Amino acid sequence: MELGNKIKELRVKNNLTLEELASRCELTKGFLSQLERDLTSPSISTLEDILEALGTTLAEFFQTKQDEQLVFTNDDHFVDEREGYTVSWIVPNALKNEMEPIILDIKPKQSSFIMEPHEGEEFGYVLEGRVILVYGDQTITVRKGQNFYIRGDKEHYLKNEGSYSAKVLWISTPPLF
Repeated sequence: MELGNKIKELRVKNNLTLEELASRCELTKGFLSQLERDLTSPSISTLEDILEALGTTLAEFFQTKQDEQLVFTNDDHFVDEREGYTVSWIVPNALKNEMEPIILDIKPKQSSFIMEPHEGEEFGYVLEGRVILVYGDQTITVRKGQNFYIRGDKEHYLKNEGSYSAKVLWISTPPLF
């Protein structure tokens, strides 16, 4: 591990000059410069002082991050067959994220689950068929290629009154599905 480069990244991220960091750690600018270029190594005690000045700890500094998964395939999906519709969670563990996307496949003459009023927003894009968006006391037809964007402040759900299945990409923030 290149300690120096990682320390420099933290220093720059905190908008500190070498002089400012040196002053906060009671070290010399020359020592920190050598450290950032991996020409010298600090003691554990000195490293703790530097990291404290940079707003982190030894544990956080040495913690290895797993690469975040950016692309998901059908193998990553979790499918839940319910009466009248199927929910496909297309991003695993989306509850930890700001938004949660699903693909909802609604069988003919069936409805989705009812979403109770909540803080947040929702977006839906009709991939196949058409659906009726029931939003409070409004009913709005949304066809293939069209989308809806709503606040979650009213009870709402989707109905498929057609003879064929309807498929909708539905995204909620915060995650609610």
